[in-house]
Amino acid sequence: MPDKSPAMQGGSRRVGGSDGSSQSGDCTLARTYAAIDLGTNNCRLLIAEPRDTGFQVVDAFSRIVRLGEGVDSSGVLSEAAIDRTISALRVCAGKMRSSRVARTRTVATEACRRAANGQNFLDRVRKETGIELEIIDPGEEAGLALAGCTPLIDPDCHHALVFDIGGGSTELIWVEVVKNEEPRVLGWTSLSCGVVTLTERHGGDEISPETYDNMVQFVTSLLHDFEAEHNIRDAILVNKAHLLGTSGTVTTLAAVHLDLPRYDRSKVDGSWIDVPALEMVAAGLRGMSFEQRAQNPCIRRARADLVVAGCAIMDAITGMWSMERLRVADRGLREGMLTRMMSADRRENAEVL
Repeated sequence: MPDKSPAMQGGSRRVGGSDGSSQSGDCTLARTYAAIDLGTNNCRLLIAEPRDTGFQVVDAFSRIVRLGEGVDSSGVLSEAAIDRTISALRVCAGKMRSSRVARTRTVATEACRRAANGQNFLDRVRKETGIELEIIDPGEEAGLALAGCTPLIDPDCHHALVFDIGGGSTELIWVEVVKNEEPRVLGWTSLSCGVVTLTERHGGDEISPETYDNMVQFVTSLLHDFEAEHNIRDAILVNKAHLLGTSGTVTTLAAVHLDLPRYDRSKVDGSWIDVPALEMVAAGLRGMSFEQRAQNPCIRRARADLVVAGCAIMDAITGMWSMERLRVADRGLREGMLTRMMSADRRENAEVL
């Protein structure tokens, strides 16, 4: 697990000036930063300016591109998926130019790790958009996810299980909560399944109870080694612990649970949900037809198939480790990258001064 940077303290959103200039309140970091997280399913951009020990978001972009569509069976990124993704990355490049971004980090994850033509894709992205993507390993991915959502860990608990359900993989991080310090990582793992790969193997439109149970059992089988290595169940019985979920699955289920008329990050990010209530939402969604899920304003057609696989992964996690509460994080790799870049610059500036 990579070293972890100080956690993000900010996170409020605003629109920057039309000239793209930085209006930072941190005199040592007069620059604008950007982070791109290109996953198996989504392309996400965050542009931010430093604020004290945290940052303030000035622009953001997210688009479902399904870059990893078919990789599980073919072993390569398809031309259609590449075209969709490059189109989204062109938007990101334009936004970064408009904001006069001074420092960036742009990463790709599981789809590019697994695809035989992943490097060719990166070369094409660089040529057509100017963006230099870096394929990160699962350990770095887990570390960035933790760095992005650390502020949401309950300091009154002894432990937290952080999980990130992605398109092609699922990361879990078991941490010890230490007062006035960064959480201490006790162990992490990366499962070779996510909502896209699980949907392609089992389907996502109309799921029978038997198929859903098979999905849960498959994911559960991948969790046994992590439990055996770290004895998480015993720790939960002895000390207070909670789940922290950072993924489109968890935020979507939270929005449905809150019965929002449309997705609202300000109501979802940082919210607490009792695990049984979340499991009831998952049960309701898997009992719906594809069209019924698509009509929900917090799911819509783009996620109506993938959300069932996400429910199965979440049910496997909550079934393996019985905890009462889950905190929802609408943040992750992008926030982790921004936090680390700004922290590194603060340390460098402090050494110079």
